Amino acid sequence: RARGLWAGSRRDCLADVDTKPAYQNLRQKVDNFVSTHLDKQEWNPTMNKNQLRNGLRQSVIQSGMLEAGVDRIISQVVDPKLNHIFRPQIERAIHEFLAAQKKEESVPAPPPEPENKDPPAPSQDAS
Repeated sequence: RARGLWAGSRRDCLADVDTKPAYQNLRQKVDNFVSTHLDKQEWNPTMNKNQLRNGLRQSVIQSGMLEAGVDRIISQVVDPKLNHIFRPQIERAIHEFLAAQKKEESVPAPPPEPENKDPPAPSQDAS
């Protein structure tokens, strides 16, 4: 059940992300950054595309725009859902879990199995 709760919450947030100004703003910033970065590159067919791609990725990460942009996206997407959607769902799941645990504890345990299932060894007389 917890997986379904998580998957549903994740799906709801992802469906909402691209409608928010924070996402659109971040996307525009990254697009502009990438265009500017690529404009500065002198292209020739012998260039290593993976090296170019990794350099661009590192530049984007070092710029700090992703971290700040993602924080704003979370504020616009997750925070409004936190108290009136997520918290009640989480509390309900916890209560259901604890009720199930309590029910398991109240069910009597089956009697213990005898430890030695082998037939008794024949007694040996010392006579």
